[in-house]
Amino acid sequence: MTQQGAALQGYNNELVKCIEDLCMQKEDLNKQIQQAEEEKNRLQHEIQVLSEQLECVCENLAQKVASRNELDKILAETEAAYMKILESSRTLLNVLKKEVGSLKHMPDLKTN
Repeated sequence: MTQQGAALQGYNNELVKCIEDLCMQKEDLNKQIQQAEEEKNRLQHEIQVLSEQLECVCENLAQKVASRNELDKILAETEAAYMKILESSRTLLNVLKKEVGSLKHMPDLKTN
C-alpha cells in the first residue's frame, strides 16, 4: 500500500503542478488581453482624433477650392471685359486714323 500511496502522491503532485502551470498561463494570457485592449482603445482614440482633424482639413480645403473657383470666374470675366476694351480701343484708333487721313486731303479753309 505504501507504493500505491507514493504513486498517488506523485500523481497528485504532478496534477497540482499542471494546474499551477495552467493558472500561470491564464494570468499571462489575461495580461496580454489587457495590454491588447489598452492598445485597441489607444488606437481607437487616435483614429477619432485623426478623423476629426481630417474633417477639419476637408472643410478647409472645400472652402479654398470654392474661393479659387470664384476667383477663376472673376478673372475670366475681367479678362473678357479687358479684351473688349482692347478691341474698342483698336477700333477707335482706326477710326481716328481715317479721320486724320481725310483731313490731310481737305483744302485749307480760307479766312476772309
